Amino acid sequence: MAGHAEPKAAQDYSTKPGKSYPLGATYDGEGVNFALFSEHGTGAYLCLYDTAKPDKEIARIPMMEYTELVYHVYVDGLQPGQLYGFRVEGPYNPQEGDFFNPNKLLLDPYAKAINAPINDDNSRLGYDYKHKADDRHLVMSTEDSGPGMAKCVVVDPTFDWEDDKAPDTPLHRSVIYEMHVKGFTHLHPTIDKSIRGTYAALGTPESTDYLNKLGVTAVELLPVHQFTNESYWGYNSIGFFAPQNTYSSSGMAGQQVTEFKQMVKDLHKAGIEVILDVVYNHTAEGNHLGPTLSFQGIDNKVYYRQMSEKPEYYRDFTGTGNTFDLTQPRTLQLVMDSLRYWVTEMHVDGFRFDLAATLTRDDEEAGRISSFLDTVAQDPILARVKLIAEPWDIESYNVGGFPVQWSEWNGKFRDTFRAFWKGDEGKANEVTLRMLGSPDLYASDGRSPANSVNLITAHDGFTLNDLVSYNEKHNEANGEDNNDGSNDNMSWNCGAEGPTDDPAVNELRERQKRNFLSTLLLSQGTPMIVMGDECGRTQHGNNNGYNQDSEISWMSWDWNEKQQALFDFTSQLTALRQQMPLLSRRKFYGNEQISFLRPDGSEMNEHDLQNPDTRCVALFIDGVRVDEQTEDGQEVGDEQLIWVLNAYWEDIPFMLPKIGRKKSNWKVVVDTSTGEFNPEWNPVLGGHEYVIPSRSSVLLSLS
Repeated sequence: MAGHAEPKAAQDYSTKPGKSYPLGATYDGEGVNFALFSEHGTGAYLCLYDTAKPDKEIARIPMMEYTELVYHVYVDGLQPGQLYGFRVEGPYNPQEGDFFNPNKLLLDPYAKAINAPINDDNSRLGYDYKHKADDRHLVMSTEDSGPGMAKCVVVDPTFDWEDDKAPDTPLHRSVIYEMHVKGFTHLHPTIDKSIRGTYAALGTPESTDYLNKLGVTAVELLPVHQFTNESYWGYNSIGFFAPQNTYSSSGMAGQQVTEFKQMVKDLHKAGIEVILDVVYNHTAEGNHLGPTLSFQGIDNKVYYRQMSEKPEYYRDFTGTGNTFDLTQPRTLQLVMDSLRYWVTEMHVDGFRFDLAATLTRDDEEAGRISSFLDTVAQDPILARVKLIAEPWDIESYNVGGFPVQWSEWNGKFRDTFRAFWKGDEGKANEVTLRMLGSPDLYASDGRSPANSVNLITAHDGFTLNDLVSYNEKHNEANGEDNNDGSNDNMSWNCGAEGPTDDPAVNELRERQKRNFLSTLLLSQGTPMIVMGDECGRTQHGNNNGYNQDSEISWMSWDWNEKQQALFDFTSQLTALRQQMPLLSRRKFYGNEQISFLRPDGSEMNEHDLQNPDTRCVALFIDGVRVDEQTEDGQEVGDEQLIWVLNAYWEDIPFMLPKIGRKKSNWKVVVDTSTGEFNPEWNPVLGGHEYVIPSRSSVLLSLS
């Protein structure tokens, strides 16, 4: 091991050859088996560290056994809580794509827990940054990163799940809530201060009661795989099996695993599923000038996609500097092992895959023919959980392009309704498709409306409040001179930029929020609400709060009357969605069950749909023609609904249809112009006009 200190003695540790499977550190009650894959490495060492003084290396044990490209060793007597890492020998030749450097302590790709935050430190750079002539001719660093590097933790996998049972909410009956573990409870006024912002806080009655009152059935957690400190959001994973340690209130020496499991157990008991936002498309090691933390130093050629002619450079489909190479069997195995672990051992209920198009790429294109999609499709464990794709990356937009097992973030739903409610012309035809669960995207390949995960906002971009309050982004707090974040937000400030005392502007903003929420929760598909949109959370115009571990991104619980009213409105919408199965069908509507109406009561024709000036769309649902039962045997039909969306800036008289020979008494169920549900006024007879207020959404039911 030239270029650094010789390995320390193994002291009194008793070792055996051990086994090459399972990978990682496996405690069996008497000791620990360690197994590390490296195809191109020439040697590997297990490094043990003092639990009381994590900077002190107490043993460096050669992993002499090498079976099927896996280094392995068994150490007698080791117990859960033991700190460890690996060092791997091999050529350091960046121009050939090799970055081996045994001076760098490496995280186990299969580590179940990591003992400390992973902060920036030049000692973790594999090259000598003081003698870097250019980014192609790098000199290997001889500085030992071990003392300051975070360590892996041997964990005890036992946990008393008692009678934990997954809620198993059908996708079409689901309401997803995208949230940040820390941000949701960090400012909560009644949760104990010692646990705010942690897994434990998310499992408290205060949290679960709130979520139940809001009517959500699943939380979608921004990344909780162990990540490095550059991003508050967590989209720079480095440990695909380890729960983020800074979200643990009970400790980082393995306690984070137990606390995460207890959170899942508590949420399940409240009937709430747990979906993880997972980032398998890249890692926190960045480009070839990034830190050597794990994969780069274990086997760079296997884990990352490289430029064929210049293998020191990575192919970057993610905008982060590197792309994880799922065309490699061992890299794909790691991802699949990680997914199965979170389902079987951590009891999560599904995954949302960040930049999922990257995961499906062959050498060039993203598509349905990929080893990743094929492997997922046949996996019996993943067959029982929810799989949601973010169907794009920086070079492709693949909405509607995933296989039958997959749901997708429907970016077309978001863009269509942002433009429609802003008053843009020419959106009527696409609005009709998005209201129905996007049959143009999902009806031809065996999928259902529920496979369309509908969203208006997400963690990246404006909050709902800011979408109707700002025309321009205001990201000065991010320290990038307002150059970061998207410039294309399709937002409208309703007449004033940011906070205003103008009552007319404020009233319109509240109406627009209700329009967006009603559109989200009354359309066919699976709605996703973003944390705080239900109460008007603002980021003050910041549309890229990735690094804002601050009040900009945290959930505020200090509400005014308008915020409380918006929460109540949202809760009533989710309740209405559950009460009316016609609003969340398992199947697409047939032509005989629905029609789209003009304000004069006649059916819309192709000219109406293509007319750029059409800004009022009405969907008639004839539930009498729906012969279907819900999963619990409830009849779906027997109701008749009219849902009118008027994005025009003036009121529009609308002729309500007369159904059959009897009187048709249409009753207003919800009106976004007032925010009222089931208002106390006389029903409107079919064959008579009902005035739909400007910029409003009205749902009527035939009584």
